[in-house]
Amino acid sequence: MIAVTGATGQLGRLVIHELLKTQPANSIIAAVRSPEKAEDLADLGVVVRQADYDQPATLATAFNGAKKLLLISSSEIGKRAAQHSAVIDAANASGVTLIAYTSLLHADTSPLALAQEHVITEQKLAESGVPFVLLRNGWYTENYLASIPSALEHGAFIGAAGNGKIASAPRADYAAAAAAVMASPQDQAGKVYELAGDTAYTLAELAHYLSETTGNTIQYQNLPEAEFAKVLVGAGLPEGFANILADSDAGAAKGALFDSSHQLSQLIGRNSKPMTESLKASL
Repeated sequence: MIAVTGATGQLGRLVIHELLKTQPANSIIAAVRSPEKAEDLADLGVVVRQADYDQPATLATAFNGAKKLLLISSSEIGKRAAQHSAVIDAANASGVTLIAYTSLLHADTSPLALAQEHVITEQKLAESGVPFVLLRNGWYTENYLASIPSALEHGAFIGAAGNGKIASAPRADYAAAAAAVMASPQDQAGKVYELAGDTAYTLAELAHYLSETTGNTIQYQNLPEAEFAKVLVGAGLPEGFANILADSDAGAAKGALFDSSHQLSQLIGRNSKPMTESLKASL
């Protein structure tokens, strides 16, 4: 059996549906905090079990019978390291023979503040004794698509990424890659996949694509990291989250969101969806 944590999240649900293309529904465990949110998955025959990162007792029960576990990183920044550690311990106790973890692109060398908890989790996996594979996901295209309405309203796309290239891909592509690894008959233990989109762009180029597609003139306005964070706070984002986004943009300026190895497209057997296509679909 294959267990997937966070199975009702934005990435997890996509992974489940990808797995259903090749795996029997009753061989897939959707490990979720709130089972009532997974009724649609249960209706498909998927095994739904409660698994709360903050309640370790639920984890061992959720992973019972699973041979492979996809640990999708928690969305609770600052709590991730402890939550992931609890999952790994429970997986170890349950006899899981392979853990796949959704880490961050080039986590071990990344300048992003987000990398810290991923590195701690990777170290925990290495110390656990459980065979593991790292799915180091790059940036989700949706992270920037979320800013499109504001850009159209104000005629400007703001950021702090300078001329940094961003090799993003949609969540659906990363989900397909995770499913391919989990369903693979080949031994995945010890592998590290640096996953990023085939087509990279700068935020200035993104603003240009947006202008071309809509017929509106959208300029890219590059701001210092601290100023960008202040703008995000002014737009209503919590300060901590605004600082993370600004830090990530600043990291992009240093190349942290770029990779040209094409490991993502190799895993999914097709080209990743370029930003231009995602942008048109979003509009």
